[in-house]
Amino acid sequence: MTAVTLGPEGTYSHRAARAIGDEIDFRQSVTAIVDAVASGEYDRGVIPVENSIEGSVTESLDAVAEYDVAVVREIVTPIRHALLAQHDGFEVVASHSQALAQCRSYLEDEHPEASLEAVASTAQGVERAREDPAVAGIGHPANAGEGLQVLAEDIQDQSSNSTRFFALAPESERSEGGGKSSLVVYPNANYPGLLLELLVPFADRDINLTRVESRPSGARLGDYVFHIDVAAGMYEQRTKDAVADLEEIAENGWVRWLGSYDTEHVVE
Repeated sequence: MTAVTLGPEGTYSHRAARAIGDEIDFRQSVTAIVDAVASGEYDRGVIPVENSIEGSVTESLDAVAEYDVAVVREIVTPIRHALLAQHDGFEVVASHSQALAQCRSYLEDEHPEASLEAVASTAQGVERAREDPAVAGIGHPANAGEGLQVLAEDIQDQSSNSTRFFALAPESERSEGGGKSSLVVYPNANYPGLLLELLVPFADRDINLTRVESRPSGARLGDYVFHIDVAAGMYEQRTKDAVADLEEIAENGWVRWLGSYDTEHVVE
């Protein structure tokens, strides 16, 4: 099976994608990955959804709300950041914006003079460091070699740093089996108590919400789409009933069930 994820080779997304794909291809944006899966070009796509330090990856949330895809698995992997450079005389630290944020305290304390440069992926920052002796990258320590050395390991601000990824498939592969489910709700309304109304169907059925987040709909200022993850599968009648209630509340908008799935922990 061929999977597509954020490239180039060596990103944390690449490490997560190896758990589901025999062959891995790359794209430079999350939206391009989701589009490639929705169109049937790829069997699977792997995108980062949430980091334990920096929170949700907003491009991922917006993309799964826009395209018809299925979430078929959740992959959780620890993030071990290392500072990689040709030598310790670098002037710039280049990495993905999330990685730079996850190492903010370390960089401020140990390299306050270095300029920070956000690039498309951690692997791209490592390649910049490999090409330019004035640049250091942040990435997995296994990306060292070929002229790069590990100047410091485990530089993330929290030792528990981890990222959850969604494994995506075409919409036709949505499954009701699994211990978690993800939904996107667009009520197309705004009134006091709306969010409470959206949550009550789950509380009434003793369904635990593992994540609730709002994103701008793009239609108008103050108009929101809600992303909801619950610790229950759609095969359960209580989940079906809760979603039916949601659809009544959002009768002027829509409810999209992304799928039910299990979680896999990948440690490398």
